Amino acid sequence: MEKRKYIPGIIFIGAIWLALTLAAWFGAPNDESDSERRKLAKMPEIKAETILNGSFMTDFESYTLDQFPLRDGFRTLKSMAVFYGLGQKDNNDIYIADGYAAKLEYPLNEKSIVECADKFTWLYDNYIKGKTDKVYLSVVPDKGYYLAENNGYPAMDYEALVSALRGKMDYAEYIDVISKLDITDYYKTDTHWKQENLIPIARHFAEKMGFDFTDDFKVNTADTPFYGVYYGQAALPMTADSISWLTSDIIDSAVVTNVETGTVGGVYDLSELEGRDPYEIYLYGASPIVEIENPNAKEEKKLVIFRDSFGSSITPLMIEGYSKIT
Repeated sequence: MEKRKYIPGIIFIGAIWLALTLAAWFGAPNDESDSERRKLAKMPEIKAETILNGSFMTDFESYTLDQFPLRDGFRTLKSMAVFYGLGQKDNNDIYIADGYAAKLEYPLNEKSIVECADKFTWLYDNYIKGKTDKVYLSVVPDKGYYLAENNGYPAMDYEALVSALRGKMDYAEYIDVISKLDITDYYKTDTHWKQENLIPIARHFAEKMGFDFTDDFKVNTADTPFYGVYYGQAALPMTADSISWLTSDIIDSAVVTNVETGTVGGVYDLSELEGRDPYEIYLYGASPIVEIENPNAKEEKKLVIFRDSFGSSITPLMIEGYSKIT
């Protein structure tokens, strides 16, 4: 009789595992994870070669982890247990401080800085030197710069980063934006800065670079919530952000060519608001080359920007000063 009282519990647990097993084996696999913004592993092909060299089991393990039933729910439970139950300060290098999710960026990768500076110097020597003396350098900090050290996390040495770049790129005038930003200029769930907060930064660039700038912008905000890249990686309940974009007569009249695809359109691709990463509304996201023509420019003046995704959102605010931005 004593043992029988455990039978319902055993049956219940066995039923759960059976259901999960059947779902894992017979459920349709997902191609992508919306929360993590990445492709998920597929069932590896069974071959004698891959079985013998062990790669099949490695790939199969990745497949089972990626395609596990109710995977996102279990990720959230695990993250909550780690953060709130065990008191761990980060989960897979993602931490939350002052309501902002961020990623540990530490230590400074000095080799990467040198390689970056060398690439820019090669471009300068081969394509720019002798043609213009108006070359500028700016460093946009990860939002961890404003979070990490104040909350007990290891912080990357941005002074060393800037010093190393400036030392190897003495042909470029440095424009500081680090001191003009704070944590409120960044999304809580995403890595990026907010375009609607960048008007003072764009004005600062205009003053340093000598281009026309009028801060006559209209703020437009999407109705749909914006869950950034760190929301999915942290797998923790967080309040969604709102994504906005700035418009003006100058921005609305600009013509943007996506050189990679040949697409011609406006500055913002609002269809991305319904996509996996709404931040890609700015200048076609991760497109390698875009050309922006300003038909209302006061003079023929051109600008070339070597940028990452942060540059995609501030560039529209600089259109007024140039006839063409590449």
